Amino acid sequence: MNKLRLLSALTGLAFSAAVLAQQPSQPRPATQPAPAAQAAEQLTPEQRAALQRQDAQMTQAAQQVMQLVDGNRLGELWDGGSQAMKRLVTRDEFIKQITIDRNRLGAVASRTNPVVTRSQFRAGGQVPEGLYINIATTTKFANQPQPVRELISFRLDEDRQWRVSGYSLR
Repeated sequence: MNKLRLLSALTGLAFSAAVLAQQPSQPRPATQPAPAAQAAEQLTPEQRAALQRQDAQMTQAAQQVMQLVDGNRLGELWDGGSQAMKRLVTRDEFIKQITIDRNRLGAVASRTNPVVTRSQFRAGGQVPEGLYINIATTTKFANQPQPVRELISFRLDEDRQWRVSGYSLR
């Protein structure tokens, strides 16, 4: 996949945040994720269907991100990423850290079905303010006997486009 197709795939996932915005907001600390289970109970069937479609599309985008990481195309990933991510980590540091982590772990042996979660962070916390969608998989690597959680985060940027805002292995 070339760089333009990746950017199109990621920015083509621009969804309205209306479904999330329609949920009643509850006061919570600046760095506390939104209570997704409670919010899901308050959704209409149409809103649930929209979230399921969004989950599927964001999961597909996360799989494309993982393919770029697997292919050591980290510069392309950073280039298409969220401005919030770019303010926190330089391109070189992003590439260096993921390369170190992935070289230590070895090749991907398998990945489980992804799990999608959503979070909203307020200004003033450790995470830049905004709406986030996180896709986590349990991944087995050749050089690691225990599975590792692979996490790809997307942020709804100010232009209403979902962009990669993080990649981590834990």
